[in-house]
Amino acid sequence: MDMAIKIGILIVFFGIMIGIGFFCRKHANNVEGFVLGGRSVGPWLTAFAYGTSYFSAVVFVGYAGQFGWRFGIAATWAGIGNALLGSLLAWAVLGRRTRVMSQHLSSATMPQFFEARFNSKPLKLASSAIIFVFLIPYTASLYNGLSRLFGMAFEIDYSVCVIAMSILTGIYVIAGGYMATAINDFIQGIIMLMGIVAVIIAVLRGQGGLTEALNNLGQVVDPAVSQTPGAFNSFFGPDPVNLLGVVLLTSLGTWGLPQMVQKFYAIKSEKAISKGMIISTLFALVVAGGCYFLGGFGRLFSDRIDLSAGGYDSIIPTMLSDLPAVLIAVVVVLVLSASMSTLSSLVLASSSTLTLDFIKGTVVKELSEKKQIFIMRVLIAVFIAISAGIAIYQYNSNITFIAQLMGISWGALAGAFLAPFLYGLFWKRVTTAAVWVSFGFSTVVMLANMLFKNLFPALLRSPINAGVFCMLAGLVLVPAVSLVTKPLKGEHVEYVFSCYDRKVVVSAADAIGEPIDKEEVK
Repeated sequence: MDMAIKIGILIVFFGIMIGIGFFCRKHANNVEGFVLGGRSVGPWLTAFAYGTSYFSAVVFVGYAGQFGWRFGIAATWAGIGNALLGSLLAWAVLGRRTRVMSQHLSSATMPQFFEARFNSKPLKLASSAIIFVFLIPYTASLYNGLSRLFGMAFEIDYSVCVIAMSILTGIYVIAGGYMATAINDFIQGIIMLMGIVAVIIAVLRGQGGLTEALNNLGQVVDPAVSQTPGAFNSFFGPDPVNLLGVVLLTSLGTWGLPQMVQKFYAIKSEKAISKGMIISTLFALVVAGGCYFLGGFGRLFSDRIDLSAGGYDSIIPTMLSDLPAVLIAVVVVLVLSASMSTLSSLVLASSSTLTLDFIKGTVVKELSEKKQIFIMRVLIAVFIAISAGIAIYQYNSNITFIAQLMGISWGALAGAFLAPFLYGLFWKRVTTAAVWVSFGFSTVVMLANMLFKNLFPALLRSPINAGVFCMLAGLVLVPAVSLVTKPLKGEHVEYVFSCYDRKVVVSAADAIGEPIDKEEVK
């Protein structure tokens, strides 16, 4: 009976996701519709698409488990940082200007933005290659966390879980493009909100309530981490320096991730940005804050957790293994929702980037819209297959944990793109040379960290801290190099920034008006 309940809930969930994919085919009949939903997506869909792309099995299983174990209840600061820095401030700083300038420059992807903003096709090709290469480990990490929960709930082989998730996600993304992804993200986001609240209540109830759980956590002492009793239920935990690195990478890092920034390209209006900012912040506070808060109690289950066998990724599944069958089904659907939404966002970003920024105009000079959409659909399938294959190989080889995979990906992408993108929206003086330095520095550092970790200082051997170092270095390198290298041509820069001067009710830097006629500014 318990198994029938679990399977029944999954069948309903998969049926809805696939049905929405085919329903949204009408929105995916041209490139802008397939990639951006026609730039007409409202605040609720955009906010939930942003949030569900942000949080996946990587957060729920990998990050919540590992950082809850290392930092105790203080890991909740990562969720608070995700809400305030990764959502609220990201929307406030990037949302409006990204929407205005990306439409003005006719850019549907981040590489297209770099080409148009800095008048450099090589920048487009380089950024496209970086995205394609470093999104693969991120995508592979999604399968890992999800499959551990499937194994706990259904005792299904890891490879079967990976293949099933790949096929189902591929169907609705290939069929309906961005709009199918956005609508499914909204439904999946609601499941995540309700699910995380229910799980926290159930787990804490099993530990005698919140007060009792906190008291028990305060009795835990791990000499390898801290000699001080009460470290794991303290305000900043036993290791505030490394905790700060987690907060910065998982929060500020979103500002440079192409699959996150691309959500701002598609938003409908000024009002949608204001609403979306509030909705996404509250979503992050509940989902991310809840995940890390839950993970903070992982050490209360230490008698049942074997880190040598399953690593940190086994902590959350162990915590949930005694829940009622219905609640376990809810958890599986919760993490499935989080993972599928993030996976769909990643493969859509990667396929659109490779098609629009590399194949079109470089490999194939003339490419009709129909062929572009066809190639993107094929590449979605290819990208999913590659990442699934890597996930299965990684699992069988025990190469690394989820958090490390994600750290490498986020560090390289955010380190390379955050500073050029941010300064490019606000500062006219940014040069092409400075963008190249940012690309090269972060890519080299993160690859070296992956291959030659022991050569790094102790603090930077963690890919998370190395990623934070790359992001912060980029924020210094880009303006420094820009001030000593040749600026872009004045007329090009004035054209790029003219989108902010066009008057609507106020200037377009403060409100989104109607699509700009480029002939007006030439």
